[in-house]
Amino acid sequence: MSEKSSASMRMYSRVILLAMVVVATLVLIIRNIGVSKNILLVLLGFGAVILIHELGHFVVAKLCGIKVEAFSIGMPPILFGIKKANIGWRIRILPELLRDVRPGEGEDAERTESPSRSQEGEDSDDGLLSFTVGKKILPDSTSSPQAGETEYRIGLIPLGGFVKMLGQEDVGPVKANTDPRSFANKPALARAAVLAAGVTFNAISAVVGYMIVFLIGIGLTAPIVGGVLPGSPAEKAGIKPGDEIVEVAGDSSRLDFSDIMMAAVLSGKDKSIPLKVRRADGAIDDIALVAKQLPGGQFRGFGIQKPSTLTIAQLPPADANKLFENTGLKPGDRIRAVAEIEVNNHWQIEPIIEGIFEPNITFSTERREASGQSHLVEGRLALSFTPANDLVGESEANLANICSMTPRLRIAVVSEESRSLKEWFLRLIGVGKGREKLKQGDIIVGLADVNNPTFTEMREITKAHQNNDLAITVLRTDTNGIEKRITISVIPQLGADSNRVVIGIIPELDTGHAVVAKTIATERHPNPPAIPRGATITAVDGIEVSSFYDVARLLKRNSGQRITIDWRLDEQTAGNTVINVGEKWDVVSAYASTREVLPFAELERIYKADGPIDAIGMGYKRTKTFILQTYVTLYQLIGGLVSPKQLMGPVGILTFSYKIVAAKPFIYYIYFLGLISASIAVLNFLPVPPFDGGLTVLLLVEKIKGSAISVKAQEAIAYAAWAMLLMLVVYVTYNDILRIIFGFFS
Repeated sequence: MSEKSSASMRMYSRVILLAMVVVATLVLIIRNIGVSKNILLVLLGFGAVILIHELGHFVVAKLCGIKVEAFSIGMPPILFGIKKANIGWRIRILPELLRDVRPGEGEDAERTESPSRSQEGEDSDDGLLSFTVGKKILPDSTSSPQAGETEYRIGLIPLGGFVKMLGQEDVGPVKANTDPRSFANKPALARAAVLAAGVTFNAISAVVGYMIVFLIGIGLTAPIVGGVLPGSPAEKAGIKPGDEIVEVAGDSSRLDFSDIMMAAVLSGKDKSIPLKVRRADGAIDDIALVAKQLPGGQFRGFGIQKPSTLTIAQLPPADANKLFENTGLKPGDRIRAVAEIEVNNHWQIEPIIEGIFEPNITFSTERREASGQSHLVEGRLALSFTPANDLVGESEANLANICSMTPRLRIAVVSEESRSLKEWFLRLIGVGKGREKLKQGDIIVGLADVNNPTFTEMREITKAHQNNDLAITVLRTDTNGIEKRITISVIPQLGADSNRVVIGIIPELDTGHAVVAKTIATERHPNPPAIPRGATITAVDGIEVSSFYDVARLLKRNSGQRITIDWRLDEQTAGNTVINVGEKWDVVSAYASTREVLPFAELERIYKADGPIDAIGMGYKRTKTFILQTYVTLYQLIGGLVSPKQLMGPVGILTFSYKIVAAKPFIYYIYFLGLISASIAVLNFLPVPPFDGGLTVLLLVEKIKGSAISVKAQEAIAYAAWAMLLMLVVYVTYNDILRIIFGFFS
């Protein structure tokens, strides 16, 4: 085959392949128009944040007289490029995919440039779809228009963009160049200005974005206490659900719930933060809180939880169907009564639930149909009981109990993310798939050498076995209703919050059986009954029982009396004991919660500026808050207070962005992009190469030293920095992907 025919075949094959890709892409877009629209919005929004950063470099580089060779919207390959030529405008369409391969023009062949071709290297090579638009120069012309120096491009990948300056390299040292307009030949101050322009534009764009948001108006979570964590600073200070925070550290201007959270996060260690709290009766109290690290929390906090409405939030179709199957509730349903008690606020629900010791609780909800008519719907939810009243379980006196009798532990939730990388990889390749693992519903009857451990004992044993094998014996009921004992080995590891050793489960009380794990001395019951560990209560006051619900009901019936409890340990060992029953409210010390967490919509207020000047102030305040939040997160990451697993990379950000675009009005996506832009302003100016801040530090060294550091030193720093950055990107991307698909191989 001739060289000309071979070149033609290569060209036609590229055209056919490109056409097939375009057609396939169009078919996918048309068949999934809704999803495609959301994906496009996510890519354009995320790309716009990066593009604004690059635009900052571009504008200041031009002002400083630096030669800019290319400015691209989107990433390569080039979809469209335009550049001023001395005979018009030179346009290139897909030059890298549709190369103009001619006979004799192999990779090493000498190429003869036509007048229309630029002389700037591989990136400026023309393709098949390249042409010039404009007037041709007449032979007798005495002068010709000057050609432009910058090619303006649109990349095929709609994600971000870049600026290519003469003498500036993203990888490796700055190239030496005799051109006075080269980046490397400009004064250090000018180069520093170019580097700082990107993050400056990001910060400005965040302010502008929030200005737009607040001019339009957006719903944000109100500064109302939705709940208070037991044992938290807020609970100890007397803050109650329904209280409104009207001032934080002297600031009372348009507070939303994020201001409360940030005050805790940004506060110094052991430093009290003054709050003004409006109570339900209208009285305003002054309260000072000291933030602390709470169990399971990533940051320090006050223990104040977000407020919710009584309305079930809007959900994706799959989640809405699952909710209806499990609870009979639908998005838009509004809770009217809980356990036949009327409720007007969400924070009235928790006290009602906590005071009930039954397997289920009833809900009465108002459902509005598409026709506009509404009717009441009854629902029933299963209850779960926490094993310790302080969420820590470090003291036996705080264990949940029924007249000092603590039930066994049952596994309520198994966290797939708790698996180690080794365990996950082995299961991925098929090793260990047949091995038993902990499951929801398993009853813990043995932990190491302790039978029927309490929550306190479980915490102590787990800590002692950190990063070592720990044997757990569970009682599991199969599909035929037969209970079997199974021993499973797990490896306790430091949790994501970096301060608790965990085995990846959330336990609850086994209230469905009347088996006593242990009797404990409490303030209400200082003399516990003599019931052996693991014994089953068979009767209370001569009446047979089968669960702790039966036990509690009979004890309440006999409140203030002295009654007998019968128990049996095995076929040979049984007995009874006498117990003094206190008041009804002293019988049960266990907090209940619904096993199915209902997705209530957050209680929001509309935050809208009074005008453009007010919007500028609100936008500036919000941007400053998110910039400070990013710095604090980095500080706590370095200090080990936040796990690196919590970091979110491009994949995680894009996934989260898609959820916002798909589920919320577009104004919320603009709000989120403001957060991303403010965060990039911080991250990209860190004093570490290859970030702009790191390059600025090198310029400062050059200014102090009087000359640039050696080329070898620049190479070593550049390549080491890029290697570290690449490892970080791989790490966060790996975690992002695991968060999305981790349960796929379960």
